[in-house]
Amino acid sequence: MKPDYSLAHLTALNLSPPELVEAAAAAGYRYVGLRLNRVTPSDPYYPLVSDRALVKETQARLADSGVEVLDIELARLAPENEPEEFLPMLEAGATLGARHVIAQLPDPVASRKLERFGRLCDLARPFGLTIDLEFPSWTETGDLASAVDVVRSADRPNAGILIDTLHFARSNSSVEELARLPREWFRYAHVCDAPREIPATREGLIRTARMERLFPGEGGIDVQGILAALPAGIPYALEIPRVTLSTLVGEKECARLALRAARMHLDAPEAVPA
Repeated sequence: MKPDYSLAHLTALNLSPPELVEAAAAAGYRYVGLRLNRVTPSDPYYPLVSDRALVKETQARLADSGVEVLDIELARLAPENEPEEFLPMLEAGATLGARHVIAQLPDPVASRKLERFGRLCDLARPFGLTIDLEFPSWTETGDLASAVDVVRSADRPNAGILIDTLHFARSNSSVEELARLPREWFRYAHVCDAPREIPATREGLIRTARMERLFPGEGGIDVQGILAALPAGIPYALEIPRVTLSTLVGEKECARLALRAARMHLDAPEAVPA
């Protein structure tokens, strides 16, 4: 079964949402993921939460192209954040037809992050949105086991886990454990590659994740092994920021190259266009 692919916004973060939809359609993606807030102070910001004209333009590009919104990000529940702060994001995501919301829990207090994650799930449910917990290895919820504890404790029907192949490998999480978990927790995956060697510093981990990932098949991550432990048929979102390459060829071309590499590495040979 050949997967459907989504173009994650971080792969081409300098493209506005309408531009990202156009790039995805031109390259052959079925979906896009949209970033609705700033993750770092230097990130570009696209005010889909408040700019009705931008929402309408994005909706028009989606309708014209047939591309759909797979997910929105990022609901990062740090100690200072309450779930209700993300309600406008949830509303905007539902308006755009999104299915999933990426969440992170960089909070050292277990009881607080569990309670807030559950509340976020409850806020998202009326919009038909799932909350999919991602576990960057440098955060306080930084591996598969800790994400499982949260989702199992929350016990919400729209709670799940987002497997990012980079974060999975960097956290030394277990493929065997992944394969034993409830299948309904895993609705899509973030896919990329990276060098086999794990950076020794937090800064090194973050730099790779945000700026210099590799296309599937170019690095040392067992991308195919990780994906084989997930349910068959889920979409693969290509989150592959490559700042150096995109400076040379542009982000639209990076998006096209990412999809071609993924198809070559993960699909049957006949799926790769000439």
